[in-house]
Amino acid sequence: MKAADKKTLKAQAHSLNPVVMIGQSGLTAAVLAEIEIALNSHELIKIRIRAEREDRKQITEKICADTKAELIQAIGQIAIIYRKNPEK
Repeated sequence: MKAADKKTLKAQAHSLNPVVMIGQSGLTAAVLAEIEIALNSHELIKIRIRAEREDRKQITEKICADTKAELIQAIGQIAIIYRKNPEK
């Protein structure tokens, strides 16, 4: 993805609220299923990850790998991911 595209998506995501929150149970199959549903519906989503810094990085990488989504930005506990919906 080009830098200009990422910049546009960051601007769009600014007003979004997190649609999925990952708590102390971590990244479970149910959470991944919810992320899939959210990506199919919205394409661009925010995820709040309540974990230590290294754990957040690993969780974000696993989410992107499992959902074939692209990380747009990660700041603190918020990760913004994007996946184009081919049906839209």
